[in-house]
Amino acid sequence: MSYSIKEVFYSLQGEGFHSGRPAIFCRFSKCNLWTGREEDRADAICQFCDTDFIGTDGQNGGRFKDAEALCQHLLQFWPTQTHQHPFVVLTGGEPLLQVDQDLVDTLHTHQFEIAVETNATKLPPNNIDWLCVSPKANAPILLDSGNEIKLVYPQAELMPEKVAHLKFDFYYLQPMDDPDPAVTQQNIKMAVDYCLQHPQWQLSLQTHKLLGID
Repeated sequence: MSYSIKEVFYSLQGEGFHSGRPAIFCRFSKCNLWTGREEDRADAICQFCDTDFIGTDGQNGGRFKDAEALCQHLLQFWPTQTHQHPFVVLTGGEPLLQVDQDLVDTLHTHQFEIAVETNATKLPPNNIDWLCVSPKANAPILLDSGNEIKLVYPQAELMPEKVAHLKFDFYYLQPMDDPDPAVTQQNIKMAVDYCLQHPQWQLSLQTHKLLGID
């Protein structure tokens, strides 16, 4: 199977459980909840996405003929002087539209630790090391267990109480970003208040945006 990759970059994980951890980010093209085109946003299932995942023209993006070719590309971005196994975050778009068992097995052959960030509408291959699920309102939740659930908040039709029963090790609320800074701050306050009232949930901030890094 070939893979269409929007971009690849090395940075710190900005969100959730692994916040602050160095990682290779591999952003897959395409999503099943929005085309990525602004003219389609109003009719999309997910209308608040702030990520460009169309095509393969991002930094270090491209089309890779097979799993080995993609793995060799990713290995270039991990510091050669470290003895740590490379940590890769497969994200999107929706990575599980493309991530298959061959890619997972090939990454493991090269000693990668694999994290996947998914919208929960597709079931993953076996043996992924870390599953982060970020469900969206009005979309099916087929993947109802994993390592962490990261719920963008607030979503009027998918509030935390609707997913609190799902089987995850960690539960995060991430305040919804908004073009209006005042709205963003209000969302942060609401998320903080919810976490204080419901200690099952922890706050996740987009620290990469706060720090001004990729």
